[in-house]
Amino acid sequence: MGEARSAGGRADDMALARAVGAAVSTDRPGLRELKDVVALAGRSAARAGGKAVGSGRWFAEVALAAAEHLPVRDRDTLREHFDGLEGSLLAGALIRSAGNATAAVGAATGALAAASETTPATWATLPVELAAETMVVVAIEMKLVGELHEAAGVTLPPSLRDKGPLIARAWAESRGLRPQDVWSLTKAARGGTVAGTASELLGRSARDQLTNQLRRRLLRRAGRNLTSLAPFLIGAAAGAALNKRATGQLGTKVATSLGIPPPG
Repeated sequence: MGEARSAGGRADDMALARAVGAAVSTDRPGLRELKDVVALAGRSAARAGGKAVGSGRWFAEVALAAAEHLPVRDRDTLREHFDGLEGSLLAGALIRSAGNATAAVGAATGALAAASETTPATWATLPVELAAETMVVVAIEMKLVGELHEAAGVTLPPSLRDKGPLIARAWAESRGLRPQDVWSLTKAARGGTVAGTASELLGRSARDQLTNQLRRRLLRRAGRNLTSLAPFLIGAAAGAALNKRATGQLGTKVATSLGIPPPG
């Protein structure tokens, strides 16, 4: 990946990242959104090559790019959408909504897999349906992480280009961002030196570390989600339940680390 990627490969990666961001702009991504991501993921993965895909590097790079296209709502918009809820009640509503969304993606993936030529013999090669599901589910969870920060009053930088890597890091670590990190980036933006602080917080070394964190977590998540492609048409229900449970666990961890544990 990185500099070795062709211009066409980078363009495919960016198109995929934008499609993932668009897919999570709806409350319940379904077959139509997932099909778009599947088509673009297949093309992007083919250009990236088997080594990048198998190692998880492709996954991580696309996920990091997708984090810059997430429709994260600010605190006022969230309160409007959730009838004025605040604090723990708002966190609980956000986690439930995200869980329902990832469940919908799991169900849609099971339906796609059942209708495709995917067979048990091909599962070890990571079918494109599973790659697409994992990316969309992770994007939903990253969006949730960003909005939990808003619910907690931890305002993130307004630019998605700056916000995205910070959200990705919080997702990879399953905890909220340290306020001083957000503050330092915001201060730099006001001083017109965003690039300098972004380099300090997420420069080449930090970005490589974050990519490796994402790679490990994404591969583990994809491995667990392989059950959503189980035979005998049970995949849809299994994938929905697995995704909803995992999203709920992540959301609770992040909310608790931000000081707003959702109500039981």
